Amino acid sequence: MYKAKFRKLVQPLVPAFVMRWIDPFHTELLEHLTEAARKLPAGSHVLDAGAGECPHAPLFAHTRYVRLDRGIGDKAWDYSKIEVLGDISELPFCDGAFDAVINIQVLEHLKEPSIGINEMARVLKPGGQLILTTVQCWEIHQHPNDFFRYTRYGLTYLFDKAGLESRVEALGGLFWLIGFRLMAILSFFQKGWRWLIFAVLLPIFGFAIPVVCYFLDPVDRRRDYTLGYFCWCRKP
Repeated sequence: MYKAKFRKLVQPLVPAFVMRWIDPFHTELLEHLTEAARKLPAGSHVLDAGAGECPHAPLFAHTRYVRLDRGIGDKAWDYSKIEVLGDISELPFCDGAFDAVINIQVLEHLKEPSIGINEMARVLKPGGQLILTTVQCWEIHQHPNDFFRYTRYGLTYLFDKAGLESRVEALGGLFWLIGFRLMAILSFFQKGWRWLIFAVLLPIFGFAIPVVCYFLDPVDRRRDYTLGYFCWCRKP
């Protein structure tokens, strides 16, 4: 909805409660991930499988945190913090090496998602957990490395097949989806003279409509229309 440079510039200036209203998906995702990180004992071995620019590293500062990525997702990203250059579908670690694996907004970029989940399950210790998020309704991104979208049933099938116990939670419903999609209109006006149109549309599509949609979202209890999922998985 916003170009990356613009988002990084503006986001620190926006109060947290306002960010919750206009970007509830990422806000709730981060809250769940923070909760999961806090529950890990100090010194736990944690693999960030598909770490990218490593934005979640501070949450796991109390653990032995390993950053892995192929380094090909987004050409504009800084991959200098990656410690292990590797493929999730062929992880360079022995069986049972980690207490936890996190896989945040990566599964849709794997050509062979079943193999990737099997590999992440393989490197988990018995009782270890896989914390995974992915999307159901999202635009194509990181061209051309974007391959799949998932339903809760597809995810549960993949986890079951890998021998993982799982709980899959939708991050928002129809109205969060509507708000997010309407905000995407702004992305077409973030260049040259179009910024003038952006400034006019921003209060409507960047604030008023998303806020209304945020408060309407509890009406949708089925969550069949959702932007994506947060998944807690455990290796028996």
